Amino acid sequence: MKVDLAVLRTVEMPLKFRFKTSFGETNVKKFLLLELRAGGLAGWGECVAEENPFYSSETLDTAGAILEKNLLPLVLGQETASPGAFDRVAARVRGNRMAKGTVETALRDLFARAQGVSLSKALGGTRTTIEVGVSLSIAPTVEAAIENVGKHVAQGYRRIKLKIEPGCDVERLRAVREAFPSIVLTVDANAAYTLDDTPTLAALDAFGLDYMEQPLHHEDIAGHAELARRIKTPICLDESIRSAADAKTAIALRACKVINVKIGRVGGHGEALAIHDVAAAAGIPLWCGGMLEAGVGRAHNVAIASLMGFSKPGDTSSSSRYFEEDVVEPRLEASDGLMPVPTGPGTGVEVRAGILSRFTTEKREYRT
Repeated sequence: MKVDLAVLRTVEMPLKFRFKTSFGETNVKKFLLLELRAGGLAGWGECVAEENPFYSSETLDTAGAILEKNLLPLVLGQETASPGAFDRVAARVRGNRMAKGTVETALRDLFARAQGVSLSKALGGTRTTIEVGVSLSIAPTVEAAIENVGKHVAQGYRRIKLKIEPGCDVERLRAVREAFPSIVLTVDANAAYTLDDTPTLAALDAFGLDYMEQPLHHEDIAGHAELARRIKTPICLDESIRSAADAKTAIALRACKVINVKIGRVGGHGEALAIHDVAAAAGIPLWCGGMLEAGVGRAHNVAIASLMGFSKPGDTSSSSRYFEEDVVEPRLEASDGLMPVPTGPGTGVEVRAGILSRFTTEKREYRT
């Protein structure tokens, strides 16, 4: 397949609420959206890089530059046999996984549409619905946290994840667990702690958490292995797992018992599939993490989460929870904690040109 047009858009969509983690807070989702055209078809990929290098070293600016200078020339006017073929030629570009994932996911969508199959089926997914949880930002008070948890429990989400940071952890979790003794509850520290905080993290064992996500620095897999020996709560790794090789290392060191796979963080569906296979061989459950994606990225998340190895509820909650309007139709919505997997060609959603145009702040076209 030969791509003859690439369109890179900068899009800004207001969130319905302010989302706060240990990295910072935002009320606007700003992202890059890539459209690849070939043979009258279009494939779409969403870049999850953020404005600042807090979650990742990549940013919107760096991803845009790498896409323009190094990655789009690898597909524009070139005969690309498969998304995997792109991965192989892009391997000479070190790192920049979010930028690579933007192209790779757009190609996956494009190839699936050309074959007339759903992206889920093309990836090997078998589920018709996926279980979804919800990720809740750090609330200003304990009372606000309990109210927010209650609202989402009532909506049927099958896992509640609370963001935590030093000072907003043990007592907050105690109050939430007392209010909701039977819910599936997890926490996400976004690397806000160190091994010196082991007593605080060990105190969370009392609250029956399904897992504790990324408590330590993303490069400290050995530290996570040490922490795992000191606490009872299973550790889930997020930022630490950028590849199947990282997953193998973490599993070998017993640094985690759960892995969060984010398509952008690992560089696309191909590497996500490789991590899936490594984890499945080791009996490690996966789930699909979210990055406040709009409709295109959300649809890619649903497709990968339809694989059997993704056995825990992910972060892909309803679009309407985040945005008054989305750039795709149909909107991806959960009911009673279940989200249907689209069955149409590609991602199974279509971009709404008028809505996208309204939210687009910059548009760049690249032709052969």
